[in-house]
Amino acid sequence: MPTEIEKKILLKMFYSRFIGERHTSEDNIPKGFPKHERGNVKKALKNLKRQGYIVPKTTSYGMEVSLAASRISKIRKILGIE
Repeated sequence: MPTEIEKKILLKMFYSRFIGERHTSEDNIPKGFPKHERGNVKKALKNLKRQGYIVPKTTSYGMEVSLAASRISKIRKILGIE
């Protein structure tokens, strides 16, 4: 079961529609969280990548991330949207 920070990351990305081919910079994810939580946000992001909820995409200008389109139904259940 994801932690509260992981759920907030998933929720932020879901409502911003960063799903599948639409992605955002990895550096944008901690924005909006309290400054003292940013280290935990980066750890949670790494954990979500390891679990397969977030897909990394390497670009010439840095690392981009998006939600895995194949896991959207599971993400919706975790967030309680369904």
